[in-house]
Order: sequence, then C-alpha cells, then structure tokens
Amino acid sequence: MSLVPKDLNRKVVRELTIILIIKVVLLMVIKNIWFDAPTIPQNFDSQVAERIAGSPSSIKETR
Repeated sequence: MSLVPKDLNRKVVRELTIILIIKVVLLMVIKNIWFDAPTIPQNFDSQVAERIAGSPSSIKETR
C-alpha cells in the first residue's frame, strides 16, 4: 500500500515536466540572443601574428 496517492505523483511529474520545458526554452532564447555569432575583434590576425612572432607591442600594460 502506497503512502502517496497516485494523483499527487502525476501532479508532481506534470509540474516538473512543465518546469523543465520552460527552463529549456529560456536557455534557448538566451543562447539565441547573446550567443548568436562569435565576436572577432578588428585586426585579429595581425594581433595574433604579433603575439606569436614576439615583436614588441606599442601598447604597454599598466598594473
């Protein structure tokens, strides 16, 4: 004999399913809004070449 009625089990399963569906939809919306395309800065290739070649940069970092 079960201590929890079957109606309560169905209700909990339905609520969890709805919550999971809402979360997945929200995550997909967030992904499409903020992560729709990669951002590549201008002159990216020359910056990478400078880092690899080891030529000194004109921009000095301050700490």
